[in-house]
Amino acid sequence: MPVRFRLLGDIEADVDGVPVELGHARQRGVLAALLADANKPVSADQLTDRVWADRAPLRAHRCLASYLSRLRRSLAAAEDVVIAHGPGGYVIRVAADAIDLHRFRALVADARADQALARFDEALELWRGDAFAGADTPWGETMRETLAAERAAAELDRTDLALRLGRHNTVLAGIAARAAASPLDERVAGQLVLALYRAGRQADALEHYERTRRRLADEFGADPGHALRELHRKILTADPGLESPPVTAPPRGTVPRQLPAAPRRLVGRDREAAAVTHALTEPGGTVPVCAIGGPAGVGKTALALRWAHDHLDRFPDGQVHVDLRGFDPSGTPMPAETAVRRLLGALGADPAALPADEDGLVALYRSLVAGKRLLVVLDNARDAAQVAPLLPGSGTCAVLVTSRHRLTGLGVRGAALVELDVLTEAAARDLLAGALGPERVDGEPGAVERLVRWCAGLPLALGIVAARAAARPGFPLEVLAEECHDASARLDALDAGELNANLRAVFSWSCTALDPVAAEAFRLLGVAPGPDLGLTAAAALTGLDAPRVRSVLRCLVDANLLQEPVPGRYRMHDLLRLYATELAGDDVRATGLRRLTDCQLHTARAAARLLRPEHPVIELAPAAGAVVPGFADRAAATAWFDVEHAGLLALLDAAAARGGHRTVWQLAWFLSAYHAGRGLLVEDLTAWQAGVAAARELRDPAALAVAHLQAGTACARVDRHVAAVGHLHQALDLAGAAPDVLADVHRTLGWVWTQRGEHERALPHARRSLELYRADANAMREADALNSVGWLQARLGELPGAADTCERALALCRRLGHRRAEAQTLHSLGFIAQRLGRPAEALGRYEDALDVVRATRDVYDEAVIQLNLGEVYAELGRLREARRAWEEAEQLGVTQHRAVLAETARRRLAGARIPAGR
Repeated sequence: MPVRFRLLGDIEADVDGVPVELGHARQRGVLAALLADANKPVSADQLTDRVWADRAPLRAHRCLASYLSRLRRSLAAAEDVVIAHGPGGYVIRVAADAIDLHRFRALVADARADQALARFDEALELWRGDAFAGADTPWGETMRETLAAERAAAELDRTDLALRLGRHNTVLAGIAARAAASPLDERVAGQLVLALYRAGRQADALEHYERTRRRLADEFGADPGHALRELHRKILTADPGLESPPVTAPPRGTVPRQLPAAPRRLVGRDREAAAVTHALTEPGGTVPVCAIGGPAGVGKTALALRWAHDHLDRFPDGQVHVDLRGFDPSGTPMPAETAVRRLLGALGADPAALPADEDGLVALYRSLVAGKRLLVVLDNARDAAQVAPLLPGSGTCAVLVTSRHRLTGLGVRGAALVELDVLTEAAARDLLAGALGPERVDGEPGAVERLVRWCAGLPLALGIVAARAAARPGFPLEVLAEECHDASARLDALDAGELNANLRAVFSWSCTALDPVAAEAFRLLGVAPGPDLGLTAAAALTGLDAPRVRSVLRCLVDANLLQEPVPGRYRMHDLLRLYATELAGDDVRATGLRRLTDCQLHTARAAARLLRPEHPVIELAPAAGAVVPGFADRAAATAWFDVEHAGLLALLDAAAARGGHRTVWQLAWFLSAYHAGRGLLVEDLTAWQAGVAAARELRDPAALAVAHLQAGTACARVDRHVAAVGHLHQALDLAGAAPDVLADVHRTLGWVWTQRGEHERALPHARRSLELYRADANAMREADALNSVGWLQARLGELPGAADTCERALALCRRLGHRRAEAQTLHSLGFIAQRLGRPAEALGRYEDALDVVRATRDVYDEAVIQLNLGEVYAELGRLREARRAWEEAEQLGVTQHRAVLAETARRRLAGARIPAGR
């Protein structure tokens, strides 16, 4: 049965002429929100905003589902209506002309194209009151205002047409009413003046002109515009042109409809499509221009064409399209003059009568489109200079541009710039499901997950995978996933056999547009392991100085071959990285990686010396031309490690893969200075496992001794004490080749036995390390060892002696500026005071220790300080603070994978029975 929906007044519906009960106002609002975008998905969040705005109920999405279920039942008799839910949200599928809003717009577009009064009348008769009556949200108010403006524009256009057809008497009363309601509207005033004159009322016409002129002068201090003044002059001179015959409507065939086909589905682009809509449909006095930018294969043209097809009704005077070939395989972008000639041809201009020069062509083009509601789609632009001559001068037109470059020049002129990024994993899966069918995708979830990961969210790569899979419906997707698994062959797998469906070819068109320096930098940047790169590292990798590399990186970012997610950090899409690495070649890759490694090693060494000044200095060969930044203090060194950490781990892995054993060992050493303080214990153990393997390959007993020492320390920190002791005894066996390691091994063995509760067994190791440090005049390590001895004395009940030892350690730490040892010693003194029954003194020591570790950002030592601090708070009756300290200790223990410490904190919390929030 036929259905009719009405939005231009109260929200109503009928099926076969029988009214349908649509429920309460909010339920009708849900229906209206879907009908406004009929046959297009509306996300649940969009629906919630349209129906409730900022007054949404707690379970808004559940309410939506309930309302839609009731609406389906109400409309069950309408066989041509479907309310469905899909990946993009909810959609109502129904013929557009069954909805008065969409029928109104289509009729107005036809009326303007055909110059048909009957179509205008049919459109305006659809109105029954204020549109979307009862929709009391900002979205509803916006729709009312928008549609009221469209209705007024249609009434004015109908009046202009009626006047041209000589029907001034039939419209005179209506124009007079509008003029009374809008006395400062010059277009309405002109219509009334002309109608009065043609009706033989010249005096009334002149009087209304004069009344309008005075009002404009009083309100704005301005005269009427040129059009109204010119009409006044013609009336005074009885210009015969005012009695001109009706204008013949142009043939429908002259309206250009040049848009290429749009993609059937567009996933994951709702936010960007909304941004285009906002840019091209918001009222304003200038030409609305929107430039969609993004890397090759990200789906710029797909978004532009999908949007254009979805908004045809906004551009009744036509849509023109030009591929500007900005990144064409030929390497030759389309000249602006050629593009203008194509646009003029689309608009029906006689080729034989066109001006010979570009300026004349542009002037003619802008004259022809003036006042038209026309969409100009300029695809694949090279730069802003290519686009500028093609921009209309009339605000009634809209321009949609796509480019691989960021067209900042257009942005300066007021254009909206919409940047596309890769798709999320969920959107990528939806894309494959839409192309291959949900059954096939759901049937091989593992293969689909890998394909999505290898394609890294790039729509073109996903489209190629989908095309290849669709061509072989009987083949398991696992076969294609295996092809893509090998990074060296992945670009081969992402080739559908055509130029536009070959990832290498598409990427190459972007690279061809680069100057030689930028092209070389692009190849080298693909070599860098890790997720991103800083400016200094990029300069070292490319061999360029800082000012030059900054300019080159900006060029690559503008070309969308590189991303700058945060200022000064640069990353490359995974598939572009593979392509860049292929281009670089073995020699170039090796040179660039060596320069990068030198730079990062020397910088890590400088940062590590600030974080752990007590560590021995590791000597490095001079950096190959790299500029190594300095650090003002520990905070700056830590901040550098924070930013570069993932890249340094990737550099270590890359060095291990190519047999750079010395680099692996050195990176592990420098990273350990950062890992310990930051509580990155698992990462430290992983690095030193690689460090031990690298030292074995080096056949360097001293390096191997250090690696076993550090691996043992790392194992102990994550409660792997048996493995720790094994590594430390291997270090002892090798200490003859590295005598400076011997003291560190003894001190660490003492610490490991302490963790296992065997304090008597630990004390001799601590005392032996103290002797060795003193013999070697290593004052910083002496301070460490003094604290270790004092701590063990305290654990064995020798409290007065322990206090004396730790006080000497504290004085030495402060004299040397040894902050980490100072915090540890303050913790020891707090423990001693606590055991001596002096909780207030203990509290002061623990709080001082906490201040130091927070100043040095040493979260590893903070965990045990918080644990003991909670005990003192509980002893003093400050239970809320005790709970907070133990909760912090538990969280730090979990984060740092220190199971014993975390469990101890849990037991403290459970045993104290402190209610939360007390």
